Amino acid sequence: MKYSHKLSDAVHVLAYVDIYADSDLSSAAIAASVESNPSLIRRLMSMLVQAGLLETQPGKVAPKLAKPAADISLLDVYRALDEQGPLLHVDEKTNPACIVGGNIQETLNAAYQQVQNAAEVQMQAISLQSIIDDILVREAGRKR
Repeated sequence: MKYSHKLSDAVHVLAYVDIYADSDLSSAAIAASVESNPSLIRRLMSMLVQAGLLETQPGKVAPKLAKPAADISLLDVYRALDEQGPLLHVDEKTNPACIVGGNIQETLNAAYQQVQNAAEVQMQAISLQSIIDDILVREAGRKR
């Protein structure tokens, strides 16, 4: 199973831009933190700009949050990404002649929709600010 790190990386970018607001905010610097490449960071930043979560200015290396971190939810970031499909996926190839194979897709689709709805409610309740605060608390604990 292949996992996407896009949501994690997008949150990472936003937190980095906020925490390091007075530092090097180039895609290369952010990519070094994410351990990715600058072109991926630029693509993520472009999606975040289009979603109204990040602001950039042509010719300047000074991205900033488009609104306060407390007003950006994890769900906002999730929805900003082009791969924001369902969290869980049902195998579309099952044997329709079998009792289980013929009914599992609809059954799981209903169950998975409940999980999706609950996850989105939880994601809406988690702000970027709470994530940034947790990062800073953990960093302070590491330095003791």
